[in-house]
Amino acid sequence: MTPEEKYSEVEKALTEIRPFLNSDGGDIELVSVEDNIVKVRLTGACIACSVNQMTLKSGVEMTIKKYVPEIVSVINVSDFETSTEADHVTSIKEEN
Repeated sequence: MTPEEKYSEVEKALTEIRPFLNSDGGDIELVSVEDNIVKVRLTGACIACSVNQMTLKSGVEMTIKKYVPEIVSVINVSDFETSTEADHVTSIKEEN
């Protein structure tokens, strides 16, 4: 699968899960797909939701893997935008 096809398939997966997030006042944006790691940004009510990591892993990641099985991880970059932990995201990419 080409990188463009992979990106397109991830977008399709997000389109499938987006209504569930929207119903709770949230949304999700695709930031990038690199080295089988998907970076997303949760928005709206999802930012402050106490179960957003569970939603990310149990809902978003599972749905994306249905479309693109080779995806190994989905990372919410909004968690890192005001944190020094963002450096960890780069190191994950470099290890693969």
